[in-house]
Amino acid sequence: MTSICSYLRPDIASMAGYAPGEQPRVADILKLNTNENPYPPPASAMAAIAAFAEGGAERLRKYPDPVGTDFRAAAARVLGVLPGNILIGNGSDDILTILTRSFVPQGGVMASPTPSYLLYETLARLQGARFETVPFTSDWGLPAPWPLKGANLTFLPNPNSPSGTVVSNDVLRRLAGELGGPLVVDEAYADFADTNALELVREGLPVVVTRTLSKGYGLAGLRFGFAVADAALVDQLVKVKDSYNCDALSLAAATAAIADQAWLADNRAKVVATRRRLAEALARLGFLVTPSSANFVWCRYPSKPAEELYARLKERAILVRLMRYPNREPGLRVTVGTEEGTDRLLAELSRLLT
Repeated sequence: MTSICSYLRPDIASMAGYAPGEQPRVADILKLNTNENPYPPPASAMAAIAAFAEGGAERLRKYPDPVGTDFRAAAARVLGVLPGNILIGNGSDDILTILTRSFVPQGGVMASPTPSYLLYETLARLQGARFETVPFTSDWGLPAPWPLKGANLTFLPNPNSPSGTVVSNDVLRRLAGELGGPLVVDEAYADFADTNALELVREGLPVVVTRTLSKGYGLAGLRFGFAVADAALVDQLVKVKDSYNCDALSLAAATAAIADQAWLADNRAKVVATRRRLAEALARLGFLVTPSSANFVWCRYPSKPAEELYARLKERAILVRLMRYPNREPGLRVTVGTEEGTDRLLAELSRLLT
């Protein structure tokens, strides 16, 4: 009998697919590998979830708001844009998928700098498009001029993963002017940075900014993200998204969370302070640490392979992310955890390196 898998598209059957970070089920693991916020989400979001649950089965019987009207209004007030500039998504990965479907034809070209978010290549392959990369410079900048001007869509994570580095808005303006297609500034970690690219959207440049509530708001398990773009473009993107891509529970929690900017400011201050402490301590241990504007740090130890340190930390129930890229030394991406978690990590590293 012929296997049903034999009918798959050959390019799907042959691709590796995106590999998320490990999600262990063991309670005593110190999980510093997927950049989750180390603190609980806003109490306002939890209250919104509780209030939703009190509504009972009637709330789940009905479809959710397909465009997230209340969330768009709350986010618009916070971000200084109009509700029509906002598109909701089931996590920012959903937004990236919608943009890929909307702009990239089969056989088209997608581009991004490298090393960066590994999902971009997966999205290109799913679309039947060619994926092209441009190496960051040695100091994590962009080459000038940008060499790939004909791409249908260009992704730029900012802050970048795995490095945590930021490209300035002046450089982004120059890049947007050089490209022959839209620039997507993927700001998954912007809540921990000192700058963002929203002003480029306000200026009318061909730029889309994508955000998530997974990192800065501690809601990775909720799956909610959004894009900020020209309102006319948002109207077009709504045609492409799944009809009800965000459920009613996530909409309620996300609306409460994004309105709670006092919580965000306090959380950001704690994470940034621990990030600074972690980076300085790693440097004292002999690591080469890249200055980060995200909720993680990128580092490597000159005299020990990253693979060995990753494995030995895992033996001690500490997970970090081992990252390998062509033409770059492998490194460790370490999520900023709590103060107690940071103490544990640094103590184990100190023992491993002495």
